[in-house]
Amino acid sequence: MSTKKGPFKNTSEEHKKKAPTSVKIAVITLSDTRTLEEDISGDLIQDLAEKNNHKVLLRKVLPDDRALLEITIKNILKDQNIQVIITNGGTGLAKKDLTIETLKPLFDKEIPGFSTLFWHLGYQQAESATMLSRATAGIIEKTVVFCLPGSPRACQMALEKLILPEIGHIVRHANE
Repeated sequence: MSTKKGPFKNTSEEHKKKAPTSVKIAVITLSDTRTLEEDISGDLIQDLAEKNNHKVLLRKVLPDDRALLEITIKNILKDQNIQVIITNGGTGLAKKDLTIETLKPLFDKEIPGFSTLFWHLGYQQAESATMLSRATAGIIEKTVVFCLPGSPRACQMALEKLILPEIGHIVRHANE
C-alpha cells in the first residue's frame, strides 16, 4: 500500500509545505589562522544558503576560544531575527577544538540524526577519517544550530545533502 494514497499520509511532506522557504542565518567560523577574507568554508556556506533563497545576516570569524564562542552565541540568541546558526571549525579531536564542548551543553534538544547522516555521507567521501569529526546539531532557545567541520568539502556536503533540504522544516518544528 502506498503511504501517499492510503490512510497514512506522508506527514513530512505536509510539514515541509508549511515550513518557511527562507530563513535567517548566522555563520560563525572558528579558526586561529583564518580571517573573514580567507574564510573559504564560511564563504561557501553563505553562497549555498543565499543561492537557496536564505539570508545570511551575520558572518564572524572567531579564534578557538570557548568563552568568546559562548558569549557570541548568547548574543546571537538575543537577536530575534536569527533562526539558524551554522558554525564551522572546532569539531575535531585536537585540544583546541572546543566547538562541541561549548555548544552541546547549551542544546535544549539535540538532533542526533544529523550526526548519523553526516557520518554516513562523510564515509562515502573521506572513508574512515570521517570518524574524526564530531559534527552535530541541536536547538537552543528555538534557534537551530549546526556545528560543521572547517573543511570546505565537508561543509558543502552537509549543506547540500542535509541542511538545505530540511532547514525550513527544522525551523518550523523548533518554533512550535
